[in-house]
Amino acid sequence: MNVLVPVLRRLGIAVLTVVLASLFVFLAVQALPGDVAQQLLGQNATPDAVKQLRESLGLDQNVWLRYLQWLAGAVHGDFGTSLVSGEPVAPTLFTAFRNSMLIAVPAMVVGVTLSLTLGVVAGVRRGRASDRVISIVSLIVMSVPEFMVATVLVLLFAIGLPLFPAVVLRGSDATVGELLPTIWLPIIVLTLAMAAYIVRTARSSTIDVMASEFVTTAELKGLTMRRVVWKHAVPSALLPTLNVVALNVAWLLGGVVVVENVFNYPGMGKLMLESVFNRDLPTIEAIALLSALIYVVCNLAADLVALVLDPKLRTRQRRTRTRTRSTRSARKAAA
Repeated sequence: MNVLVPVLRRLGIAVLTVVLASLFVFLAVQALPGDVAQQLLGQNATPDAVKQLRESLGLDQNVWLRYLQWLAGAVHGDFGTSLVSGEPVAPTLFTAFRNSMLIAVPAMVVGVTLSLTLGVVAGVRRGRASDRVISIVSLIVMSVPEFMVATVLVLLFAIGLPLFPAVVLRGSDATVGELLPTIWLPIIVLTLAMAAYIVRTARSSTIDVMASEFVTTAELKGLTMRRVVWKHAVPSALLPTLNVVALNVAWLLGGVVVVENVFNYPGMGKLMLESVFNRDLPTIEAIALLSALIYVVCNLAADLVALVLDPKLRTRQRRTRTRTRSTRSARKAAA
């Protein structure tokens, strides 16, 4: 019961955040300058033709009514019809999301595991050669933009040593088997991009934990350094790192615009740029809502993991609720 209350509270906040994000996305897209019907028909279209198209697209209805209709459809997986292709948005969106998962999931697994390990090693061995090497490499990777890393990898492994294709030649209709030979360079770029930030955070957190009193007490009890680090220090050092990991994972799962466009990869990032260029409002709204949902879910997962790993959070929340009740009771008694 003590754990259930904060979990339900976080779930409620997550649902409210998604609803507010959907409202912001819809209103922001609707506020874009220009007339969608006029752009679809061209500058030479007659006013009657533009009016008829606006009516067929439902653009003449009240904006709040359109939002409620769009939100109701989105809850059931119906994001409307593309203004460019005339086909439902959902199949195209989910295909692009699947393609993004092909490069995001391996990068997430390898990147998170590698970066947490390197961050802990650098924090434990602070000031030594391994710490300096890890810190310098992570700073260099953080300072270099993704498109530059992608360009260097293409020059090395697609042109110099032709091991991998430089770009994806197939479009959004490519199958998983056709995409597999092309995913390795994007995976390497994404792994390097996300790992550098997590390494720095994990290193700083590990240094703080290793200097704490409970680690010193564990060492005085005669525990080995390996046991002190992995059983006592690492769980505590992971807590401040969870939010950084969640943001990087959401960044990956939401589709990486720069990397996907460098490699011409048919994922969510590339679909978003194409939709913005073609002013395909239903597709833009669907991508933005899915990205917001991914960010909310990742942050919710980080909060729940932190709640499980750190019982102090639950104790602190119980104390806060008890103090609030006591204050209210005192005020009522005084009144």
